[in-house]
Amino acid sequence: MYIFLTILIVCVAVLLTLLVLVQNSKGGGLASGFAGGNQVMGAPRTADFLEKATWWMIGIIVVLSIAAVGFSKGQKDTKVQESAIVEQVEEASSSINAAAPQVADEAAQEE
Repeated sequence: MYIFLTILIVCVAVLLTLLVLVQNSKGGGLASGFAGGNQVMGAPRTADFLEKATWWMIGIIVVLSIAAVGFSKGQKDTKVQESAIVEQVEEASSSINAAAPQVADEAAQEE
């Protein structure tokens, strides 16, 4: 479920990015052609729709993020995986440290 929510968050974030890019800024934007005085194809207030859609997308991202955190706690604990890796590293380093004095003793005997 966590992965599904993460994919949804990414999709909504992409849509939010597109909505922000389409909005009319101070210097004009892609929506400037649609938000003019003319009402072509029944869109008199495109800018209002875009602004409301932007706020809805932000709210959806917040809700999905909170839900993802809730579902991530149900996932397998990553500390267990990290401790297994740490144990393997410690075993490898201890075997290297155990071999190091033997090599040093052999080098001293050759001199």
